[in-house]
Amino acid sequence: MNEDKAIWPPIDPISAGLHGRCPRCGEGKLFSSFLTVGKRCYNCGLDYSFADAGDGPAVFVILIIGFIVVGLALWMEVTFNPPLWLHFILWIPLALVLCLTALRLIKGVLITLQYSKKASEGRLESHE
Repeated sequence: MNEDKAIWPPIDPISAGLHGRCPRCGEGKLFSSFLTVGKRCYNCGLDYSFADAGDGPAVFVILIIGFIVVGLALWMEVTFNPPLWLHFILWIPLALVLCLTALRLIKGVLITLQYSKKASEGRLESHE
């Protein structure tokens, strides 16, 4: 990884990640499509090849959204005892929307935190 010699003002990685912005300048887009990380920042030129969120975002989404949806479905079953078809109509679309939204947000945050903590430098140096 090339050493970053430019001086950039500090960017809040959580805010940049939630907004899908460049972790260095906070202006350029982090994603080229809904979940695909772009090649580089159009504003500052940061190469996004360091960005490797792995399975982390998916694990967080499964745990967080699963807890919410299963908890709500169990509460609804115990409280109202609705028919099974109503559970399908309610919880499957809700789970899909929440999972896709949360996946993009969490992936952005993990990548910007990875950049701000320089987490990819040790991995790259060990392969050289």
